[in-house]
This record gives sequence, C-alpha cells and structure tokens, in this order.
Amino acid sequence: MPNIHLFFFLLSLHAIAASAQSGFVSIDCGSSSKDYTDGNGIIWSGDDPYIHTGENKVVQSSNTLSPVLNTLRVFSTRKKNCYSIPFTKGTHVLVRASFYYGNYDQNSSPPSFALHLDGNKWATVVTSSINWVFYEVIYVVRNEAISVCLAQTEPYQFPFISALEVRTLDSKMYPYLDFSNYALFLNERTDFGANQTLIRYPYDKYDRMWIAVGPGTGMTAVTSTAKVISTSGISDNPPYSALQNAVTTIDATETSIYFYPTLPIISTYVYMNFYFSEVDVLDSKTQLRSFNIDIDGLSKGDPIVPTYGSLTEMIFSNFTASSSDSFSLVSTNNSTLPPLINALEVFLISNPLTSGTNSVDVKQLSLLQTQFPVLAEWSGDPCLPEFYSWEWVGCSSDATPRVIDLYLSGYGLSGTIPDFSSMDALQTIDLQNNSLTGEIPASLGSLTNLQLLVSGNQKLCTSSCGSSVPPSSPGTPSDVPSSSGGTPSDTSSTTPSTSTSGKSSSKLPIILGITIPAFVVFLVIVAFVAITYHKGKTAATAARNEGFVSLNCSSSSNSYTNTMGITWYSDDSYIYIGEKKGVVTTKTFSQAMNTLRVFSTRKNTCYSIPFIKDTKVLVLASFFYGNYDQKSSPPSCDLQFDGNNWLTVQASVVI
Repeated sequence: MPNIHLFFFLLSLHAIAASAQSGFVSIDCGSSSKDYTDGNGIIWSGDDPYIHTGENKVVQSSNTLSPVLNTLRVFSTRKKNCYSIPFTKGTHVLVRASFYYGNYDQNSSPPSFALHLDGNKWATVVTSSINWVFYEVIYVVRNEAISVCLAQTEPYQFPFISALEVRTLDSKMYPYLDFSNYALFLNERTDFGANQTLIRYPYDKYDRMWIAVGPGTGMTAVTSTAKVISTSGISDNPPYSALQNAVTTIDATETSIYFYPTLPIISTYVYMNFYFSEVDVLDSKTQLRSFNIDIDGLSKGDPIVPTYGSLTEMIFSNFTASSSDSFSLVSTNNSTLPPLINALEVFLISNPLTSGTNSVDVKQLSLLQTQFPVLAEWSGDPCLPEFYSWEWVGCSSDATPRVIDLYLSGYGLSGTIPDFSSMDALQTIDLQNNSLTGEIPASLGSLTNLQLLVSGNQKLCTSSCGSSVPPSSPGTPSDVPSSSGGTPSDTSSTTPSTSTSGKSSSKLPIILGITIPAFVVFLVIVAFVAITYHKGKTAATAARNEGFVSLNCSSSSNSYTNTMGITWYSDDSYIYIGEKKGVVTTKTFSQAMNTLRVFSTRKNTCYSIPFIKDTKVLVLASFFYGNYDQKSSPPSCDLQFDGNNWLTVQASVVI
C-alpha cells in the first residue's frame, strides 16, 4: 500500500522570491565569456573553474530558448570526464544538466552517453538533432563537492554538455523520501493547461522547470479566477504560475480523466506529486467537485475535493509503477462536476546511493594530484561507478571500493616518490618510465602485499642511499630500502607477496612514437609457459587465460570471442590517451581491424601491460590504416619495446 498524504491549506499565496540567487550555481558550459545575466535574471558563468578537460564548441544551429545553449563542451578522450562543484555538505539541492547538440560537429549525428552523479549512475543521455534535453536530480550533497561526470558508452559518440545548474532547496521539500540513502530523478514536471511553454525562475524561486501540456482529446483548459492560490505550509511549494491553469473534460457529465506519465517499461519505485486547486467559486448547495485517484482501476486514498484559492497536494511515495500502469481521476458518485488537475511531478527513486571510494584513499589521491599536476585533470570518484574508474587507478569490488593499484608508468612524473603507506590496500604501484628522483620511501615497507615497479627512472635511488631504513626479511626481493644490505634490482621490484610461480610481475611497455600521428589496431601477447599468477586490474586478469593477452585497440566492447576462439579485450585498461577511430575501408576477415587508436600528441605514447617477469612471450602489434582519417595518406611511425628500438612501421592504404 503506498504512503498517501493529503493536505488542505487555505492561506494566502507566498510572494514571488526576490531576485537574489543565494544558493544558485549556473554554469554555461563551453563559454569563455565573463559572467552575464539572461532574460530570466539568472547569472551565468563559464565552466573553466569546474573542469580541466574537454573542448569548447559552438553550435551550428541557432536556438531561440537561451544563449546558454549556444556553446558546449565536448569530451573525446577518457572513460569519463567530471565537473567538480564545491558545495556545502548536507544541502538539499536540485542538479540539472542540459544538452543541445545544434550540429556543433556538422555530422548531423546527435550522440548518446552516460551521466553520473557522485559515483552513481544517473541517466543515459539521448540527445536530439533539434531539441534541447535536460536531466534533473534532487538529492542531499554527500561530500564537499558535487561531482557530475559524462562517460562515453558508444564508439564515436562523444559526450558533451551545454549547461549545468545547482539550486538549493528547502530541506523540508519532498519529505517522504529518505534522502540519506536515495535521490529523486525527475521524469516529468507538468503544468496542465498553461499558456506559457515553460515556467521557471523567477516565477519558481527554486528554478524548477514546469513544462506546459495542453488539453488532450475531449479535454479543455481552464484558468483560475483566484488572484492568489495559497501554498503556505505546503513543503513542496509549487509556484502560482503552475497552479493558475488546469485541464478538465469538455463534457461536464464525463466522469474520468486519463493520463499517462512517462514511466519505464520495467516496474520501478516512483514518487509522484499531484496538485489540485479549484478554478471557480462553487455554489456549495448545488455544485461539488469530488474525485479519486485510481491506479489500474483501484482508488488510492480518500476523495479529492479541490478548494478555491488554495492548494491540495496528494503525494504518492514508496510504490512501484511502469508504463503498463494506468492512472485516472474518477468522479465520486456524489460529484456534480468532472475532475481537474493543475500540475504533476513524477520522479523515479534511485537505487541506494554509494558512499564512494574509501575516504582515506581519496585523500591520498588528492595529495598525489597536487604533487604531480599532470594527474590533476582527473576528478570525480576514482573507482565508481564500476567500469568507470580513473585510467591509472585499479579498485577493489567492495561496496566501498579500495584503491589497490596505481598504474602510472610513462606519465611524465618528476620529483620524489610520495608516501603511499596510508593506502594500506595497495597491491601494485607502477611508476616505471618516469623521471622520479631521490629515495624510495621506507614507509612503503609497511605495505606487505605491495608490488612496486620503478624501472626507467634513471635518477631514482633503489639501493642503499645512506639513510636509515626499516628492516626487511632476509632474501626478500624489494625496491623498498632494506637494512639487509642486499642490492635490489633497478628494473622491477616487489615487496613480499604471494606467487605460486615464485616470480614477480612486471609490465611490458609497448611504445609508439617519434613519428606523429602513430596508430595501432591490435596487440597480442602469447606466453610460451603457463601463467599461474598475476596482480592487476580485473579486466587484465581475465585477459590472461591460457597465457594470451589480445587487445582490440579502440574497441568499445569489454570483450568478445572471434571465430578462431580468441577472446579480445578493449585496450582502455592499458592506455589512457589517444583517440578512438573507425576505419573507412572495412576488412571482413577480422573484427579487430575495424577500429584503431591514433596518437596525435606526445613524442612517445606507451601501452603498459602487466605480465609475469621472466616469461618468454611473443608480442605482435598490427596496423591497418583503412583510411580512417579520409586522407588516403598512411603514416609511418617508430615502434619501441621496453625502451628499445623495435622497427619502423610503414602503414599501407590496403592490407
């Protein structure tokens, strides 16, 4: 049985809020302009302070809705790109993300992609060639900043965003949801019978958007003769402008109004607000408007008798519904007038919200980003949602994930190695092929399951450096300074860990560079001895079945098996830069040939593939140009292996 709460209020209308926008954040994405005020009195600012990635673009198709929609920011690299908006923890807020494609790329192909909030899945964004779309969530801020991330889910469909807004709400609004664990995702907010297309700030002081819906077949719009409609005491406080119109039946003898909220096909938990206000002064002796709300033909709660000049709100919470359910307003037997409805809000209730990645790990990552500015471009939750971790971070699968791996090989890091000892779940720190100096922190010796990889840092001290160090068990292979007097290897290293093979894991960097742009279609590594142990990312571990690693470069598929029984994996876990492309000239003999990753920046671009040290392997790198850039000009590039020259690759127009 749903929780139903009926309120009748007969007090005067609140005055429209003053124009002061305390608690508003209005971000014009992709704009380089200074702050400006739009026609609604909303003050907008550019998005540079909130994000460090993406490209600013201008739409080709003009719009008449708002100048805010004329620019956007698009993201063509990384699994996810995140806005970070400082906000007071515990604040009730409305967050709205807006998207207007406007054919900015002149491809006439509006993309779809994922939207995340604080490490939680929010929505699948489906953009339009001509229309503006927006997505809205109401929740309580759980951290010191609001994180809104956009993630690519389809090949060649790059996420973008036009505007991002945060609006502070009264903490008493939408009272029948446990905001400590859940959020409300807006499904629709309807103003029935309105003359205006859209009602928002300043008419709604919280800047909720009310979309006008005209009367349907057999219906008519009616306007209230009341000069004020009191919402005093109603926690959700809808604006007068959304209540002054309503729809009812043309035929006064008709007893039902049917309406169809936009709900998912699969039954889900729903939160609904119905708003009713009588539009005329009725003769109490001869006129009565009384009706029930029916769901699938069953009446829910007591009859509604709207009152002139005040608001009646019916709230349905904690019930499930889907697109197959029917909703109707049905007159009671003693009613002399047909039903009416002024406004409606429909929300989907989220799954339980995550508390995010372990806070100690997050704090240490933040310090790491401060020390190495090249890492500062990553924001949002480092581990969540699942499959959308930062490219250089590996995470556990716990409800509150721990950071277990740091893959920082070839990131151009310089300076000393920081103290990672507070991240006590770490299993792998790969710092190979950087420019690190100084000593390896002795505190890392406390991480008993740690594998530390530091080869390729020529000025890093990996043996006795004349400083006091903690003791280490005799015979332990380690690059963590040890008082045993041994000299550890300077090419790869581990602190004590468990391995059935008795060998340590290393990484095989495959380096593409010198000649730009370079590209690669797929990489294959075949081990000639059985592999029984590996620590690394989950996807990488799975890829090592039977000693094979098969990477379909730029593939958006997590994995697939071809007709020869070879299982191919995406290369996202092994490299964080480069652009994904599809060939123009297709080759049917191998699906792996249809995509490639191209590198248009940096001198050297490296794949880093965890593998067991001392394993004898075959490494195969394949290249199929396929006129991916439509220039009919296949490039050449140098191929390097573990810092050694391998060969010069000369691509071909045909295979």
